Amino acid sequence: MTLSQRINGGLRRVPAWPLYILTAVYTAWMFWLAASGQLGVEPINTLEREYGEAALILLIVGLVVTPLRDWTGISLVKFRRAIGLSAFFLVVAHFAVFAVLDVQSLGRVVTEVVKRPYVTVGFAAFVLLIPLAVTSNNRSIRKLGPVRWRNLHKLTYPAAVLGGLHYIWLVKGWPIEPFVYMGAILVLLVVRLKWARIRAWMGQNLGSAKA
Repeated sequence: MTLSQRINGGLRRVPAWPLYILTAVYTAWMFWLAASGQLGVEPINTLEREYGEAALILLIVGLVVTPLRDWTGISLVKFRRAIGLSAFFLVVAHFAVFAVLDVQSLGRVVTEVVKRPYVTVGFAAFVLLIPLAVTSNNRSIRKLGPVRWRNLHKLTYPAAVLGGLHYIWLVKGWPIEPFVYMGAILVLLVVRLKWARIRAWMGQNLGSAKA
């Protein structure tokens, strides 16, 4: 038995649902820290950024699942839905802090989305994630069919890029974290694209050889 098979055997015994609980606990804990004045002099901005950064990290983790399986044989596919939905939950929390606690007005939300480019791209990423969250269930897979469902969920790619751009545009100065996240997103997307092309090429050539 290979190392990847042993790891996969252990992962099969680990349920995905604790990730939802951990995300909810993290979200509540950070909110309590902000409410109790333990997130610095600008707790709302800090809370907003913490939620957004955590969501971006989970989106990146979701992008890692397929390359990790293809390269190492280690499969985290059973956790991908929980990772994606947890990321979306944190995006909703991020947006809620912005809309309810920061700008505090629907009119101002619209104004910010229209006039501030970094808010525009962040909101676009949020909108792209909505159909993915709504269809992250077995019923939607059956209704849409596997091919259409997979094509729809490729919206994760532009959503992740827009999320990374939103973070870079948002921060002041030149902190390294936003650029590391964007670099990871771009590398993973390039790798996935090239790997898909390699597999398609191999499939065509193997098919020709058998014929």
